[in-house]
Amino acid sequence: MTARAKTAAPLPVDLPYRIVWKSRALRQGAHRSVQSGAGGMFRDLATLIEYNDPRRIDLRQSLRDPFETLYVRRFEEKSQIGVAMLLDVSGSMGFHGAARKMALAAELAQVFATAVRRAGDTFALYAADDTVREGLSVLPTRSRAGEADMVAALRAFVPARRGAAGLIDAARRVGRKRNLVLVVSDFLLPEDQLEALFEVLSGHDVVPIRIADSRESAALPSWGLVELADLETGRRRLVAMRPALRAEWQRRYEARRSFFRRLAARYGREPFEITDAIAWDRLGAHLAAGA
Repeated sequence: MTARAKTAAPLPVDLPYRIVWKSRALRQGAHRSVQSGAGGMFRDLATLIEYNDPRRIDLRQSLRDPFETLYVRRFEEKSQIGVAMLLDVSGSMGFHGAARKMALAAELAQVFATAVRRAGDTFALYAADDTVREGLSVLPTRSRAGEADMVAALRAFVPARRGAAGLIDAARRVGRKRNLVLVVSDFLLPEDQLEALFEVLSGHDVVPIRIADSRESAALPSWGLVELADLETGRRRLVAMRPALRAEWQRRYEARRSFFRRLAARYGREPFEITDAIAWDRLGAHLAAGA
């Protein structure tokens, strides 16, 4: 009997996402807006002088007014938003254990680009290690052209031994107009860089998506010689592992993870964590919650 090859789960055809704030964009879209228009949900009543649209006169409210003021009904228009993905392509994202981090990142970019285009919003991708990677980045667009090339480039990219300080410069490229910003990383940046990144993005709706690999820390033995490699710098060290050192390693790993979660919650939404594979149903539910 031959074993069947394990096939990867198909990518979702769509991914819902929701915002709890109101878009200020003039272009029509699928999200709540500060703009008034002919359609959408009822917002409020205004005088004809305030909102000069006699087609929307509310006769019942106008007849009730003792001063014979004419009132019109205002409706909430639906508008588009901008969605930007900041993608960490530093050395640590080149880790290949139970899965390839960059392959997971490419899947996220592919599905989000499709979902955003279908919703009528603009999608932008800014990839960075210690500098912004222009060849991997995509300026805001609603076009389908180039999506396949973007995904292929991400899948083929091999992270070099560099840090992720360039994410801060990439964050500045999103601009000041409020966007939904997806930050995809393993978030192994130094704490000061991590805080600076979230500070630059403080005016946006930030969704941190952390990619981790179960073999990064859980596979450490209790005893023995272990060669550890820093993927950001390429440095290697031979360490005599023992239970106390393994426990300290795990403690620092969890402390770093806790710091990231507190920082993410302070500046944006609760982070979504991916370990080895993407649970698309859970990710969709996380995004649809809007907060």
